[in-house]
Amino acid sequence: MDGTVIGPFIKEHYDEIRQKILEGRFKPTPVRRVEIAKEEKGKFRKLGIPTVLDRTIQQAIAQVLSPIFEEQFSDNSFGFRPKRGAHGALRRCQEYVNDGYDYVVSMDLAQYFDTVNHSKLIEVLSRTIKDGRVISLIHKYLNAGVMVRGAFERTDLGVPQGGPLSPLLGNIMLNELDKELTRRGHRFVRYADDCIIFCKSARAAQRTLEHLIPYIEGKLFLRVNRQKTVVKKFSEVKYLGYAFYRHKGECRLRIHPKAVTKMKNKVRELTARGTMGYVKRKAALRACIRGWVNYFALADMKKLLRDTDAWLRRRIRAIYWSNWKRVRTRYDRLRKLGLPEKYVHMVANCRKGRWEGSRIVACVLTNDRLKKWGYPTFTEFYEKAHENC
Repeated sequence: MDGTVIGPFIKEHYDEIRQKILEGRFKPTPVRRVEIAKEEKGKFRKLGIPTVLDRTIQQAIAQVLSPIFEEQFSDNSFGFRPKRGAHGALRRCQEYVNDGYDYVVSMDLAQYFDTVNHSKLIEVLSRTIKDGRVISLIHKYLNAGVMVRGAFERTDLGVPQGGPLSPLLGNIMLNELDKELTRRGHRFVRYADDCIIFCKSARAAQRTLEHLIPYIEGKLFLRVNRQKTVVKKFSEVKYLGYAFYRHKGECRLRIHPKAVTKMKNKVRELTARGTMGYVKRKAALRACIRGWVNYFALADMKKLLRDTDAWLRRRIRAIYWSNWKRVRTRYDRLRKLGLPEKYVHMVANCRKGRWEGSRIVACVLTNDRLKKWGYPTFTEFYEKAHENC
């Protein structure tokens, strides 16, 4: 069943579905397992895609419970919450560094969404939700299981990522960590399961980590990834794709090199020869660049973007040079683009490859011409996004 028919289906079967839920007879369908590749080679994020009906019911539960739990959530939690996001989390980090908290505990919870303890989560939910039918329904969604290559697998642990209810349940569980950190007087920022704790010295940070691990593993029944959980100076930490540095006494943001590499790999895919036509490529580049720049708009990156734009234009020119395979085609295109006749013969008969050829055709495929043709640049989007930050 797809989204186009769920409305009429629910309208027709509303009374039956409602009665089953009220009587505790409703049984969710196992979710469909989908694996998404992570940045780390060979590792995957497991998503659980619910049916359209289950997604609708989960959304209804989330819409009712979200305002209730919003009142309990910490002001230092920013992930999957209304009117909050990564930019707010990063600004809060800057505040703490500017207040002199130069050392951080970068906490990594091993496979968090796959290891949430159901009994502990139900216990936490039951403190607020007094209707046993709601608790029972949520418990059924946690235990619905997954279908992997047509075979059913039980889910005794974890909150399947992919459904509308999962982000809320994840935040409800980790709000217990937020409350403990607040009780201990720590300054921290959490975005979903990415938590960073600020301290004034390396020794204090190490002591914080040592005291916190027993609580996380012994009380919340979660696992701390000791290889990735580190104590570092704030300038050595990657958080939400950003890195921090101090300039004239003020904490500022830059893009972490790994995020730059990931972006360039994506641009390489979109500018690979023969992957798509010119119109589709322009649209894909525009969507990619707009989204990336809007996310990283808080970073100082003017020089990086100027260099990236030059690199991008060179790749675009290389596409045109490669497509002008035949000498006759080059004669025709170069003349139409206004190259003086005395240079047409030399350029058209050049035997350079696509990368060197891109340098040669820069005389006709100028920056202004590429802009007129609709090719986007990182810099133009950055200037617009930076004005709105």
